[in-house]
Amino acid sequence: MNNKKNRISSEAVSQATKEALKRRGVKIEDIAEIVYEMQAPYNEELKIEHCMHSVERVLRKREVQHSILVGIELDELAEKKMLSQPLQSIIESDEGLFGVDETLALGSVLTYGSIALTTYGHLDKKKIGIIKKLDSKAGNGVHTFLDDLVGSIAACAASRIAHKMRDIEEESEISL
Repeated sequence: MNNKKNRISSEAVSQATKEALKRRGVKIEDIAEIVYEMQAPYNEELKIEHCMHSVERVLRKREVQHSILVGIELDELAEKKMLSQPLQSIIESDEGLFGVDETLALGSVLTYGSIALTTYGHLDKKKIGIIKKLDSKAGNGVHTFLDDLVGSIAACAASRIAHKMRDIEEESEISL
């Protein structure tokens, strides 16, 4: 069956992803600050602009976009109490044994290799930057998925930078 007439453009999905993050109070700069903190010890010339660019590039990947859209939608439905039980209570309370939020985030992380995976694990434990705010459960917002998704975006962007720096180092060694 041909679904071309029902196909959503890449630009529409990308825009919806950025709007969903913004609606939930997450800015590209917030994620870039985490990336900077993770990569600055390994790259003294790193600038926040490089981190923002890397985050933007990660947000262009369909796997990442889809994960963000699904996770945010579930968080918002939980806020509106529109999920069936027991899923409503599980997501609303961010149940400790509920691993679907991490599983969704890991799907994106795996596309960026082992550096992204270990960085995600670190961020999931340490709750750096906006991740800590999202995970704190302060206020009425449900961020069961969003905190893990932001961690995955940051981990992927940090991995991109690490790999890119290695490529640049190797190119300069070859040209010597």
